[in-house]
Amino acid sequence: DEQRLYPKVRFRGFDEPWKKVKLGQIADVRDGTHESPKYVSQNGYPLITSKNLENGTINFDDISYISKKDYEEINKRSLVEKNDILFGMIGTIGNVAIVKKSGFAIKNVALIKSNSEIPSINLIQIIQSDIFKKYTNRLNSGNSQKFISLGDIRKFDFKMASKSENMLISKLFKKVDTLLSLQQRKLE
Repeated sequence: DEQRLYPKVRFRGFDEPWKKVKLGQIADVRDGTHESPKYVSQNGYPLITSKNLENGTINFDDISYISKKDYEEINKRSLVEKNDILFGMIGTIGNVAIVKKSGFAIKNVALIKSNSEIPSINLIQIIQSDIFKKYTNRLNSGNSQKFISLGDIRKFDFKMASKSENMLISKLFKKVDTLLSLQQRKLE
């Protein structure tokens, strides 16, 4: 088991083992409201649910709007900020997005705030991994509407590099994302 903590591919200069951690140890994991806020048709604040999480982004095309009072009340509990991660935990389980801009509230969505040990871009790769998907599929429950609990999300364990190695991994992910975006633009 100790051997598994030494990845086969490493950046030069790193040879210490990765440590096994639970998601709740290295990130603040909470959720939005479960109440039904007051919906408004004009001059409201966007309310994001799991149906709005698509392909790593937030789709603002089909959203509901809520009152300022409800928006402020929800954000006392779960203020969404840039680089936070949203994870669909009720209904459409497993859709994930990294927040590019704030200014909305969430309902029935897990909010994952990374700490300084691991950048959000690394953490979202873990949450999008097949291992995490198998874990959540095994645990989701409910008869008419599937869900996974915050406690189960917090308990997910994985191997994590040191802070300095995580920063190099993060730079690699950013380069790959940039190259993919450039190629996508060429195709379009």
